[in-house]
Order: sequence, then C-alpha cells, then structure tokens
Amino acid sequence: MSHQQSSHEQQPETEVDAEVLETAQETETVDIADQAAIDLTTETSESAPEIAEISLEDLQTKLIAAEQLAASHLEKALRVQAEMENLKKRVQKDLDDERKFGLSKFAKELLSVIDSLELGMQAASSDNPEVQKLREGSELTIKQFESVFAKFNIEAIDPTNQAFNPELHQAMVMQPSSTVEPGHVITVFQKGYVINGRLLRPAMVVVAKAE
Repeated sequence: MSHQQSSHEQQPETEVDAEVLETAQETETVDIADQAAIDLTTETSESAPEIAEISLEDLQTKLIAAEQLAASHLEKALRVQAEMENLKKRVQKDLDDERKFGLSKFAKELLSVIDSLELGMQAASSDNPEVQKLREGSELTIKQFESVFAKFNIEAIDPTNQAFNPELHQAMVMQPSSTVEPGHVITVFQKGYVINGRLLRPAMVVVAKAE
C-alpha cells in the first residue's frame, strides 16, 4: 500500500514539471516574437525618414524638370504663334498691296497713251473742222481714260502754281519768275500720277527761283 501511494504521489510531480516546461517554452516563444516585432518596428521607424527624404528630393527634382520643360514648350508655342501672326499680317499686306497696286505696271503703260492724246489735242489748234473733230475725239477719249482711272484710284498730279514737292515732282529746270513765288511750280511739262496714294510717275515741272 505504501508503494502504491508513493507512485501515485510521483505522478503529479511529473505532470507539473511538464506543464512548467511547456509554459516556459511558450513564454520564450512569445518573448522572441515580441522582440522580433520590436526590432522590426525600430528598423522601420529608423529607415522611414530616409525613404521619405529621398522620395521628396526625387519629386522636387522631377517637378523642377517638368516646370522647365513646360516653360520651354510654352516659349516655343508663343514664338510659333508670333511667327504665325507675323506671317498672317505679311500675307494680308501682300494681298492688299496686290489689290491696290496690282495694276501699277499696266497703268504706267496707259500713261504714255494718254500723254500722246493730250499732246495731240494741244497741237490741234487749227480752226479746220476736221481738226476740231479730231480734237473733240481726243478730249472724249481722255475723259474716258480719266473715268477708268478714277475707278481704280489713279489720280493725276498737276501742281501748277503749287509748292514744289520732291516726293511727287521732278524739277526739270529752275528759272526766275516775277509772277510765281520761288520754290513753286511755273509749268508742268508732264503730269504725274499716283495709284492709291503711291507714286506711279512724278510730275515733270519747271520750278521758280528768285530773280
């Protein structure tokens, strides 16, 4: 009976030891896991500022590069726009000039015709009926020319007794005059013409000078 009682008392001690050992192992496992978690948190916490700082610098660098690229593209776009505006203005000016002055060469050729008619009319001073008819025909033709010229803004320059203007007149001779002020036109050898304000041909004139 004493032997059975001793075995019965030893059994609980063995179970207690196993439980204590198991508890110790669990505690050790928990401690290791906790320590690993602490180490991971510490490492992350220490490296986070460095990662954030690198990312911020990288973003700032990319932002500066993007701003510079955008500024370059904007400058190019503005330059192209300005060039297009200038081209548009030049084309429009060329079109306007062509519309206004496209007939300049043709008009110059016609001037010699009207000059001949005027000279012929001046020469037709005879009282002969045939000559008078020729004169009347010349006058009518000159009026038709003037009417056509007016439609295309071609105007004659006849500066008799006007002040000499070197931009519109060409002085052929300077001569003294008691009736015309110095620097004024005495006689017009040949009338000048302008088209839309632009000179086609200067008037050939005689200019008065002081006696």
